[in-house]
Amino acid sequence: MSADVVSERPQVGVDKQTPEPAATAMSGPVIGNPGPLGLSAFALTTFFLSMVNANFVSPGVEPIVFAVALTFGGIAQVLAGMWAFRTGNTFAGTAFTAYGAFWLSFWALVQFFVKDIPAAQAGNAVGLYLIGWGMFTLLMFVASFRTSRAINVVFGLLLITFILLGIGKAGAHVTMVHWGGYFGLLTAAAAGYTALAEVTNDTFGRTVMPIKPL
Repeated sequence: MSADVVSERPQVGVDKQTPEPAATAMSGPVIGNPGPLGLSAFALTTFFLSMVNANFVSPGVEPIVFAVALTFGGIAQVLAGMWAFRTGNTFAGTAFTAYGAFWLSFWALVQFFVKDIPAAQAGNAVGLYLIGWGMFTLLMFVASFRTSRAINVVFGLLLITFILLGIGKAGAHVTMVHWGGYFGLLTAAAAGYTALAEVTNDTFGRTVMPIKPL
C-alpha cells in the first residue's frame, strides 16, 4: 500500500533484473510519492470507524465516519492509487484504489442499500461483506512480503481486523466486534506511522524514520 518501496526496492511484482518500462521511461511531468496521501487516508478513516467498533465512542458519531469514508478514505485514496499506477507501482496502485473503493462502497452501503436487507439477515450480509474484503486483504498480505516490514505489518493487522469484524457481525458477537475495533486501531497506527515516515523521508530527502525492507 506504499509507494515508498519504489525508491528502496525493485517494483513489486516485477523481476529484479527487468524493471517495468513504465517505471524507467515515463514521459510527462514528475509525479510525487502518493504513498503518504493514500496511507493517511486509510489510517484516519480506519481510526474513526475502529473507535466506534471498539466502543470507545458512541455509535452516534457514525455520520462523521461516513463523511470521511466518502471524501478522504474513498475519493482521496482512489486518486492516490491512480497516481501510484502512474509511477509504475502496481502494488500501491492496487491497494490504494481497492481500499478507496472499499470506503466508497461502505459509504454507499450504509447510505443507500442496507435498508433493503431484511433485518434478520443484516448481520450475515455485513459479515459476508467484511469477510470478502478479508479474502482480498489476504491476497495483498501475501504480496506485501515483497515490500517493507511496515507495510507487511499493516496488512497483517488489517487481515485480522476484517476476520474479527466479519465473524463478529455475522454471528452478532459484540465482544468480537470490539476486538476487531482494537485491531483496527493498531492497523490505523501502523499505517499512520508508515505515512509519517514516507512524507518525512521525502521532505527531508533522507531517511529520518526508517522503513525496514523485508
